[in-house]
Amino acid sequence: MVLISKSEEGDSLRELADLKDKQGEIEDDLESIRNWVRTLPVDNEYEIAVSVSKKYNMNITQAKSSLESFPKEYIIKDKKIPVIVKDLKKFRRTLKGEEKAEFSKGIDNLIVAYSDHLTNCIKSIYWLSPYEVPLRQMRYTESDLRKMHSVKDVNSRRGIIDSLCKYWEADLHRGHNYNSEYSTLSKEMTNAKRNFRKCISDIPIHVIKKTVSEQLDDFVLKSVCENQGISARRIYDRLPHKLHRRSSPQIICKVADKLSITNIEGEYYKLPSEIKKDLYSYTAAFIDSDGYITMDRNYNPRIGMVATGNRGKAFVTELHKELGIGKLHLDQKSPQGTRLVNRLNFYSQGDITSLIEKCRSHFRMKGANADILTELIRIKKNHKKASWAKERMGELFKLMKWANHADHVNYDFASDDIDVTNISKYKDNCKMSIMDELETIAKSPQMTVMQIHQRMINEGGNPQPSLRVEERKPNEIQGTIEIDVDMQGDCCLQLKEAFMSEFKTDLDKDPNFKDSNYKLGDWNYQTWLTKYEEALSRESCEDIIETLENSEYFLRFKPMIDAYHSCNFGADSSAKYAMCS
Repeated sequence: MVLISKSEEGDSLRELADLKDKQGEIEDDLESIRNWVRTLPVDNEYEIAVSVSKKYNMNITQAKSSLESFPKEYIIKDKKIPVIVKDLKKFRRTLKGEEKAEFSKGIDNLIVAYSDHLTNCIKSIYWLSPYEVPLRQMRYTESDLRKMHSVKDVNSRRGIIDSLCKYWEADLHRGHNYNSEYSTLSKEMTNAKRNFRKCISDIPIHVIKKTVSEQLDDFVLKSVCENQGISARRIYDRLPHKLHRRSSPQIICKVADKLSITNIEGEYYKLPSEIKKDLYSYTAAFIDSDGYITMDRNYNPRIGMVATGNRGKAFVTELHKELGIGKLHLDQKSPQGTRLVNRLNFYSQGDITSLIEKCRSHFRMKGANADILTELIRIKKNHKKASWAKERMGELFKLMKWANHADHVNYDFASDDIDVTNISKYKDNCKMSIMDELETIAKSPQMTVMQIHQRMINEGGNPQPSLRVEERKPNEIQGTIEIDVDMQGDCCLQLKEAFMSEFKTDLDKDPNFKDSNYKLGDWNYQTWLTKYEEALSRESCEDIIETLENSEYFLRFKPMIDAYHSCNFGADSSAKYAMCS
């Protein structure tokens, strides 16, 4: 079974391509703004933002946001990249031979990547990036770059740039010959370095350091993620001295509420960031182990997850928050009279479709169940009135029962009228390809004659002609189109009338059309005739004939085509193309 139709997959790919194009345009616009800002004289943040807003016709808030971007700092297990490199180099001393050489390559790759990160940090400081050459000769860290990025006033910016320019100018004039001038310029370069470091030191540390409130938020969140079910009192007891004397259990409760941490009877729970990064993989694993995918006897799709106890209650609550769909059923009585049961169920077709699309690739046990629901929802949504729909939904119900109970030795499949020997036939009778064709035709603004004919057959119409070719008499075949006509396109007109008559005969064979409210697919009797007639009027006879010659229905319509050819100046005439309407 296929999860989504080819048309839906194509639409998704086109939307993704459009989003990538828009993203590229936005990135190009931001880069053009930064390039233009680098050409401006050094000034304070507000004046630069005013210039950008006038140049690119935006408000000052938007202009500031385009200037204030700075790359995120990389931290692994509370350690910065330079610290990690240092630890790796210490560990390298314990290795020998090829193992040591390979380990060294890994360290070098990490250093190169961090160097690229620092380059991006420098480029993000628009007023400093033109002086990247002398800046590279200075001693600085990522924290120093972050401090310089926070500088807004013009005097501090000019002081930093002045020290860089002095160093750069002295370096350009120093040359390579050691003499008194070389010594003088070297001293100027040293003084410029000192002035640069002094400018950095004068920037207060609090501009990049987190406040006490932010530190408390981080500590509470980390404590809950690492110790699920911890209480506010235990968090308070673990606080470092600096935060402990400025906090209380009541304050921690308020912080937990602010951070949307789930509180179950005084115990705090929160999904770790690792799970949030791969939320649907975790959800799929939850459904595989402690969930279900099924349908009821009315062919309504159902997906659910079950958990017990406070921890289970917290996790289904957190999942409900993160997924944003589904319905929670908390503290339900267990049939066995054990601990209370908590459920997260999905009822609507939209929620179930969205969940399956995102979780399907992660299922390990219930993938077949998900595919059955996908086909069921698609039938109910777009093809419920098709002649084969009800029968197919019954087959899907049996397939779902088989998928859920195949490993149950004592399960009575006969109670659901399921013949286990027909399971493979039910699987092979998948309607996804037929629905692909029908939906492709339905989305087409103008359907051709053959597309309408094919749709009628797929919806359950009679594909047989009103009179088989071999059963027709020669005079009946020739009489389909009158020979005694003028030469102004009547041959083509007569051919189209013959097609219309043949199509009407096929529709009349369906006895259900005696009911005026009956619909074959989405169309009633009159709509089928109207659509077919409109398609005939749009197409030329030669286009219709060319399509038929390449189709499986050619033999069926061959007598009418031969009669059309004979009508046009005889069978050998090449002027018949001019006679098409």
